[in-house]
Amino acid sequence: VQLVESGGGLVQPGGSLRLSCAASGFTFSSYAMSWYRQAPGKEREYVATVTNGGGSTNYTDSVKGRFTISRDNAKNTVYLQINSLKPEDTAVYYCNAYRKLGRDENNYWGQGTQVTVSS
Repeated sequence: VQLVESGGGLVQPGGSLRLSCAASGFTFSSYAMSWYRQAPGKEREYVATVTNGGGSTNYTDSVKGRFTISRDNAKNTVYLQINSLKPEDTAVYYCNAYRKLGRDENNYWGQGTQVTVSS
């Protein structure tokens, strides 16, 4: 199983980034996909989720209206479009795949991609 994030970088406040997470080694279309982030000195926090079919999304309040999560099941990839970036968005962003099927629960994480918002 692999989740490989990309697209992070250094961006000025107000800028935009598009993060990608390429998945392999599992049935991508069966998993809900989420993004989490961890700022320096803080715990990892939830950002957004898209359901396995892409029909439903959920966001933490602090990113609503600025972040958009989406997925392409044909490409086994999940995206996070980040607009109107703020310094407090600076963090390592992690991709997560989750599925609960009966008693079986699978939870996979990527290695993260750094997003730094600074002028």
